[in-house]
Amino acid sequence: MKTLNGVHHVTAITNDAQRNVDFYTGLLGLRLVKKTVNFDDPQSYHLYYGDGRGTPGTILTFFVWPGGSKGKVGSGEPSRVAFEVPAGSLPWWRQRLSRAAIEVNEGGKVFGAETISFADPDGMELELVESSALRDVQIWTGSGVGQDSAIRTIAGVTLTRTGLASSDELYTKQLGFRETGTEERRRRFATGDGSAIGFIDVVEPAAGGRGRMGAGTIHHIAFRTPDDATQGEWLRKLTGLGLHVSPVMDRNYFHSIYFREPSGILFEVATDGPGFAVDEAPETLGEALKLPAEYERARTQLEAILPPIHLPERVNGSTGEVRA
Repeated sequence: MKTLNGVHHVTAITNDAQRNVDFYTGLLGLRLVKKTVNFDDPQSYHLYYGDGRGTPGTILTFFVWPGGSKGKVGSGEPSRVAFEVPAGSLPWWRQRLSRAAIEVNEGGKVFGAETISFADPDGMELELVESSALRDVQIWTGSGVGQDSAIRTIAGVTLTRTGLASSDELYTKQLGFRETGTEERRRRFATGDGSAIGFIDVVEPAAGGRGRMGAGTIHHIAFRTPDDATQGEWLRKLTGLGLHVSPVMDRNYFHSIYFREPSGILFEVATDGPGFAVDEAPETLGEALKLPAEYERARTQLEAILPPIHLPERVNGSTGEVRA
């Protein structure tokens, strides 16, 4: 059975769609690769950001809860997303973030890589991690972020939870993660190989109590599997472990199954295909509102409800080398 091939995407929550777009496309230079709706709540947006072609592993998505209250990070939640940037680019990012009045925290070296951290407008923790690893991505340059600095992919995700042996056993013995080290109370588990490798870091919560879902929190983390057949194997295996696994759900751009690991963190196993170009041309990804077929008949009503979103003026990016 094939192991999970790194991170597929991470989904978080924001309460302001335009502010979210301005930050992730205008400041961080990601591409808005899909503008659609929450399949379970079509009166709210679901926004997808990534590289130039929406490569699995580069994707950060947001449920938009207009006016939603701020969440609280606690035990049993993902708490930080780490983006990978080219080696030597952090000085440039420090200057760019500072000019935008973003407070930058120096992370020093974490597992041998230089890092900085900061928060997005909703308060979600982000990290930039330097790396010279090859990645099978299509670099997107826009909003003043050049090839030598552009975000390559999601390097990994930090999970905040108490020490549970059952979670660790699930990661290593069942999901195929490899524990690669411990550093200052941070334990790292690697998943995937080659250009798709990613990590999850496990840290203890800073304070007691469970988290509260809301703006600025991470809803779930998805891991890659290549196709429907392999996902079916994972569905049978996870069900056999006694985990409560959802049926396969069609998300138009990938197929998904969901389950909670023992500490309560929501995991997803998502297929690489069919991909984000299934309903719009690669050169116009993210420009039009795309709806699942069951909501097309309500398009006029939904477009009247959903607030307009405008891309920043300088977001007209271009793609670079496929391998970065």
